[in-house]
Amino acid sequence: MSGIDRRTFLTVLAAASAGVGIGVPLISGIGGSSSTGTALRSQLALPEPFTVPFTVPPVLTSSDGDHYEIVQRAATVEILPGVPTPIWGYNGIFPGPTIVSRSNRPTVVHHHNALPVPVVAHLHGGHTPAASDGYPTDLILPAGSMPDMPGMPGMRTMADPRATVTVGERTYTYPLRQRAATLWYHDHRMGFTGASVWRGLAGFHLVHDDEEDALPLPRGDRDLPLMIADRAFATDGSLCYPSVDPTLQHTPGVDTPYSGGVLGDVILVNGKPWPLASIPAVRHRLRILNASNARRYRLALDPPPPGGGGLVQIGSDGGLLDRPRAHDAIEIAPAERFDVVVDFGRYPVGSRVTLVNRFGSGSTAVVMRFHVTRREHDDTRVPTTLSTTPPLDPARAVATRTLLFSDHGSGAMGWQINGRAFSPGYAAATPRLGTTEVWRLISDFHHPIHLHLVQFQVLSRGLSGPGEYDAGRKDTLDLRPAEEAAVVTRFDDYPGRFVFHCHNLEHEDMAMMANFETT
Repeated sequence: MSGIDRRTFLTVLAAASAGVGIGVPLISGIGGSSSTGTALRSQLALPEPFTVPFTVPPVLTSSDGDHYEIVQRAATVEILPGVPTPIWGYNGIFPGPTIVSRSNRPTVVHHHNALPVPVVAHLHGGHTPAASDGYPTDLILPAGSMPDMPGMPGMRTMADPRATVTVGERTYTYPLRQRAATLWYHDHRMGFTGASVWRGLAGFHLVHDDEEDALPLPRGDRDLPLMIADRAFATDGSLCYPSVDPTLQHTPGVDTPYSGGVLGDVILVNGKPWPLASIPAVRHRLRILNASNARRYRLALDPPPPGGGGLVQIGSDGGLLDRPRAHDAIEIAPAERFDVVVDFGRYPVGSRVTLVNRFGSGSTAVVMRFHVTRREHDDTRVPTTLSTTPPLDPARAVATRTLLFSDHGSGAMGWQINGRAFSPGYAAATPRLGTTEVWRLISDFHHPIHLHLVQFQVLSRGLSGPGEYDAGRKDTLDLRPAEEAAVVTRFDDYPGRFVFHCHNLEHEDMAMMANFETT
């Protein structure tokens, strides 16, 4: 076992199995069932579910081909009916506008920072050069700021000499040398990602290609992105979040009871609480993104369609699967994406079909509802073969690395990888471009592990093969408590410094992140 010793590994597994002694709240045990974190309770009356209309985020337009402008700014929006809520939003909306791109056609996004704090934009799932990947210290300072590198109080390294810091604006270039996929973009500022995303800095980036276009899948207004996120609200309608520093200017992290993760009691879909979608009785593609900070979901249709298997998975984080897989439910951790097709033609007109969360209770047990209103012609179908992308071969791996994700009870630096808190100056791995590696990932609690730059395949969980929800190319792995998983990936195209981290955003902000540097 490289990287950690066997005694450390067994100690972590024993602590996780007991669920005590590490100070991490668990919602419902550790058997791969729920979420690591503590719930916030909203302080005002909440609307009845299924009374707010479902909406889709607007698509960002460009006056110059594939060049886009985004202003990150504060705004006040209506999330709960009749209640004003201050947010930070891309172009002042939540979710931000959707960017739609073509595979192998570069997209350029120019970000302007009109917020009072530094920001970093990361294209999650993007195969992106280091200069545009959104490294956590590559800050865009607020307009009018001093251009010197600000300190990072509360972090091990007070400054990063390799950081590229700009004032007021920055251009990100995405070559998109990758397959069609459901990607998303969000803030990635060192130590403050959780608070910034909670305030609204997240949006979809959809990539299309010829392979996907040739398939008779639902498209247009039958292709629905669903950004699922939980939030909690104060009495004045503002978003509750337990930041140590509410200004997000100085000290990162959250109050101690929430160090395991922050959970809300209101489920939003595309920024709407428990919305209602009126749809025809035809197939729809649902691009499901878990944009919650820490909450995991087990999503199912209630009632299920006759014969079951109502959620037909066609894609994962990295694009199309080789073939469809029918599920009665899907488990989705923070940052994961599942593309599924639901045939609402299997329901009678007039049916009300609820997307439920089997991991939730009370207000978090339901997500949204579909009202099947009418019959329409449907010429779509789900082919038996979706993609012929060749699998990665673990036999070609030149290295196997072991990485332990665990709590070391050290306050703001307590969530660590192989016993180390994040430091911009330390590389946990130095893969060579053009090579394949196997990474063995080991957890104490729930840790959705995200690798920048690359997509990977899941080889195993424990002594078994990939799990039920591990098919396809992925960039985020739902690593469950006291679990070991192995993934295989290939490092191509772009040299430089990248990160991998837990996508429980409170864990990430409290140092569960590390560098890898491709050479």
